[in-house]
Amino acid sequence: MIEMRAFSFRYAGADRDALSNLNMTVDDGDFIGVIGPSGAGKTTLTQALSGLVPHRRSGDFFGSVTVNGLDTVNSSLTELALHVGSVFQDIDSQMIAGQVEDEILFGLENFGVDRAEIPRRVDKALADIGISPLRHRTIDSLSGGQKQKVAIAAILALRPKILVLDEPTGELDPGASEQIFRLLRRMNETHGMTVIVVEQKIMLLSAYAKKLAVLNDGVLELFGPVREVLRHSARLEEIGVHCPRVATLSNRLADLTGGALAVDLDEAEALVRGLLP
Repeated sequence: MIEMRAFSFRYAGADRDALSNLNMTVDDGDFIGVIGPSGAGKTTLTQALSGLVPHRRSGDFFGSVTVNGLDTVNSSLTELALHVGSVFQDIDSQMIAGQVEDEILFGLENFGVDRAEIPRRVDKALADIGISPLRHRTIDSLSGGQKQKVAIAAILALRPKILVLDEPTGELDPGASEQIFRLLRRMNETHGMTVIVVEQKIMLLSAYAKKLAVLNDGVLELFGPVREVLRHSARLEEIGVHCPRVATLSNRLADLTGGALAVDLDEAEALVRGLLP
């Protein structure tokens, strides 16, 4: 479980809080999509969960953030890394090894995974992300999207209880983005992994996440099950979050449909057909 209580953080030298008075509980096995306009505090949220805030990002920290009972201020980054696997927006800063296989091996060896288990985990991580042919490639020879996939594979191989990703599909095409989200859902449903993902593609979040957290100017504007949050399509548009068109359409038809909400094209078609004579 993750608990944030009256959590605020202001970076050193900043004139306003990056996050302000945040109260949020993430239950074990949740799949949370985090969305909001630029500068809303999304990356700060992910770094607070991994402990980079405040251990590597100086500033004023108020309130509390606990991860599986560990207070992130009083726990070391190594302790937190045993619980939280993170994929950052700046992929190059996360790469440690020179070769793809070594990048995945690094975490497994340093976190004490049984040596007999390591080869199987490496094989599975590469296969799950679809990058087995890249196994012996150097990191420098990869595209940005390929590096993202390697970073995700390296974290998934560790099988953390909590997975935090900051825009993991930013450099991926639609097909590869869907592949990553299908894998995240499988890890969430099959292994009970808690997933928290910052993503600009709200259609992906609507299709795969269980809940949405909407940040705006450092404040948690909306938080709850996907369908409940999408009912506020007008407010989402106001703050710069482009709601799925099917949700906006069904919200505008709410008086005629009894409030039914569509989150994909099939549901929207059924909704409209139900209104036709």
